[in-house]
Amino acid sequence: MTSIRQLRYFVDIVEYGSFTAAAEHLFIAQSALSRQIKELEQHLGTPLFERTARQPRLTPGGQAFYDRARKLLADLDKAERLTREVGQGLRGSLRLNHSSTVPITGLLLERIGAYLNDNADVSLEIAQQSSEAQLQDIAEGNLDIGLLRLPVLRQHDGVDIHPLFEEPLYLAVAAQHPRAQLASVQLGELCEERFISIPHGQRGGLSYQSAALCMQAGFFPRAAQVVSRKTTQLQLIQAGFGVALLPESMRALAHESVVFVPLEDKGCITTVALACARGKREMARQFVQVMRGDDAG
Repeated sequence: MTSIRQLRYFVDIVEYGSFTAAAEHLFIAQSALSRQIKELEQHLGTPLFERTARQPRLTPGGQAFYDRARKLLADLDKAERLTREVGQGLRGSLRLNHSSTVPITGLLLERIGAYLNDNADVSLEIAQQSSEAQLQDIAEGNLDIGLLRLPVLRQHDGVDIHPLFEEPLYLAVAAQHPRAQLASVQLGELCEERFISIPHGQRGGLSYQSAALCMQAGFFPRAAQVVSRKTTQLQLIQAGFGVALLPESMRALAHESVVFVPLEDKGCITTVALACARGKREMARQFVQVMRGDDAG
């Protein structure tokens, strides 16, 4: 059977123009190189070079073999490089989940696009998942990257959380709502409103922060007849079921019949964060650097 070494020796002789030059390049004795080519010719049952020429000249069989041998070696080099890069975490797929209140728009979309432009051999698998579930999956090795809103209720060993950016909260109401025409509103004025987003006992995130802000203003948000923690809350607001405190980035998803009214209260700011495993792969490490806007990476 033809060996990879024999293929490389044969191709080097052709490309370096002589047995002597090829032997020097390969750091082997010319006699050893000649012996390998002779064994290759015996295995193939046909000469590869014309022995009478001052410089080795390919026979018709040698030319046909060279064309295929060169392609085989190129494919092998690609396979080795791909295997090495996948093993080092430089290629493959990243699993990324985001909470319903962290839409992939604006700055997030810009930075994801920048990372993918620079890493054409990486693909992203994106799904939606609650913040707490993201952290659990990252801790268990079932997820690479999570995009969520602070605060989170549980910390997991081996999971790092990197704040990415802050954005203001607004009161989101239907266009026909009496407050839709106001220039701004104070939280304390909303004690009689029905909120379509109520905090869950086992989850943090935006609904938890919204309730905390309302409590600072002196009341706990009253639940609407229909509540949701998903992006469907925009449809519920549009239909007039209630109101919600929503981040500026969700305006990109909202229908024009949903109005975002500025809040006058200080501290009505929400933070988007990225979660990842502490011992993450190189591919994920580079992704985190780009998402954080680090200069290095």
